Amino acid sequence: MSKTYIFYCDESTHIEKDGQPFMLLSYISTPYHQLTLHNRAIRDLKLKHHYKGEMKWGSLSKSQYPFYNDVVEYFFMTDLQFRAVIIDKSKLKHTDFGQSHDDFYDKMYFQLLSKKIFADCFYNIYIDRKDTHSYKKASSLKLYLERDYQNIRTLQAIQSFESELMQMADILMGAINYKLRGLNKVTAKNKIIEKIEKHCGKPISQPSLQAEQKFNKFFIDLK
Repeated sequence: MSKTYIFYCDESTHIEKDGQPFMLLSYISTPYHQLTLHNRAIRDLKLKHHYKGEMKWGSLSKSQYPFYNDVVEYFFMTDLQFRAVIIDKSKLKHTDFGQSHDDFYDKMYFQLLSKKIFADCFYNIYIDRKDTHSYKKASSLKLYLERDYQNIRTLQAIQSFESELMQMADILMGAINYKLRGLNKVTAKNKIIEKIEKHCGKPISQPSLQAEQKFNKFFIDLK
């Protein structure tokens, strides 16, 4: 029987002219049959730490560090996988390639997902619903991926509060973006970055080896 995998995707500073230097797209993936286990475990951590609401990198503070530390530890002790693609927005040349930023967005999501889509499995893909345009983005992305893949069962936009794993992706991706931008004012965020780097054995601002499965970072070379 073919396995089904789920990708929970998130994006950060992805707007073309938002004044931020990098565009990041990321996912956390899990086999479908393990989804309930992971959701339950993260909710148990929320109860343990009396944490209410969504996990978000932007809201990480000193008082919340013990909870976020446990969430990161949980990620690394399980078979959950994370991948991010990072784009230097100063090198964007949409006009040269006859594309819009929305076209580019689809292409970068293809780069993010394509290395983990295999013909003998099925996939449910969820992207974060940022605004009223997210449904259109999801529909466009599904059509784009279906040019090459016929085994994507679902691709839709959901709100991040609906998924603990999407929230986890936000934390890991937020840590990368924070380090890339040279920000270091929040001690709790610095400690989470140190925790991730200890597990990875290298700075999170460096690209991963191609074979790295657990915490993979791919820096897009725009030529």
